[in-house]
Amino acid sequence: MLRILMLSAAAAIGLSGAASAQNYPWKPERPITLIVPWAAGGSTDQVSRLAAAEMEKSLGQKIVIVNQPGASGSIGTKNALEAPKDGYTWTAGAAKDLGTYAVSGLLDTKIADWNLYLSVVNVSVLGVGPSSAYKTPQDLITAMKAKPNTVSVATAGINSSGHAAIEAFTRALGLTYKHVTYDGGNPAVIAVVSGEAEVTTQLAVEQANMIRAKRLNPLAVLSDKPLELEGFGTIAPITSSVAGYKPDANYFGIFVPKGVPADVTKTIDMLWENVIAKSEAMKKYATANGALFAPVSGAAALAAAMPAIKTTAWQLHEAGKSKVSPDTVGIPK
Repeated sequence: MLRILMLSAAAAIGLSGAASAQNYPWKPERPITLIVPWAAGGSTDQVSRLAAAEMEKSLGQKIVIVNQPGASGSIGTKNALEAPKDGYTWTAGAAKDLGTYAVSGLLDTKIADWNLYLSVVNVSVLGVGPSSAYKTPQDLITAMKAKPNTVSVATAGINSSGHAAIEAFTRALGLTYKHVTYDGGNPAVIAVVSGEAEVTTQLAVEQANMIRAKRLNPLAVLSDKPLELEGFGTIAPITSSVAGYKPDANYFGIFVPKGVPADVTKTIDMLWENVIAKSEAMKKYATANGALFAPVSGAAALAAAMPAIKTTAWQLHEAGKSKVSPDTVGIPK
C-alpha cells in the first residue's frame, strides 16, 4: 500500500548529513543552474529542490533552481539543451515527457540525448471539486460517455504526467474529454479547486494538501495499489472499479545533456550512488507524497523509463496529437 504521511517543513528541506569527504573528479568553480521547466510548487519543483540540496553539500557549490515553465516543459528543457556543454546547466522532470518531446513536436530531442538521474516514481490521482456531481469513477465515466469532449480535465499540458494519465484512462475505456492546460501541476490543481475545471489527474504530491483540506475529492488513485493519506484516509486504486487499465511507472529525476565533460557525468554518477541513493530526506519525501523512492541512473534508468515513454508516445500518435510517428524517432511500438 502506498502511504502518505504529513511532511514537516524540516523534513522537506532536510539535509542528510555532513558534506561527503569523498573526492569527486569534477569540482565546479561556480554555481550550477538547474532549470525546472514547470512552475514552482509542483512535483518536479519539489523533488528537484530536495535533490539539489542533497548534492550541493558534496559538490561545494550551490545548485540554483530556476523555474522556466511553458509549452509543457519544453521551453526550460530547450534552454538546458542549448546551454554550453560545460556541465553547469541541468534540467529536470518526468522521463516520459523528455522522451516524447520529439513525437509531440515540442522540442527536437530524444531520450538518448540525455544522461538520466531518476529519483522517484510518482502516481496520479483522479481528483474533483468537493461539490462535484462525480462521486465515483463510474460517475465520471458515465458523464464522459453521455457528453463526449465536454468534461473538462485540467493538466500541466500535453506531455505532462496529468495528461498522460487522463489519456491512458480515457483510451482504455473509449472515452473523450475536454483538455484544459496550465503551466504546471499546481495551477492545474487550483483550477479544479476554484471550479474553473471539473477534473484533474495531476500527481498525488500536487493534490495531497487540497485533499487533506477537503478542497478536492479523490475519486481514485491511478494505480493498482491503494493510497493512504494521513488526515484523509484511503484512496482506492482505479483498478478496483475499472478493469483493463494499469498505468506505467512514472519516473522523475534530473537530466544532464550528453556532450558535457566526462568528469561531470562521472561525478553525478557518484553523487547518485553515494548521496541520493542513501538520502533519508529523499526517502521521507517519497513516503510523504505517495511516491516510490527509486534512485537509478545510466542504462538502468533508460530501461526503467522506456515503458512509460513508449506508452505516452504511441498514445499521442494514435490520438492524432503527434507530429511524427514514434518509430521514426527511436520509440518502437
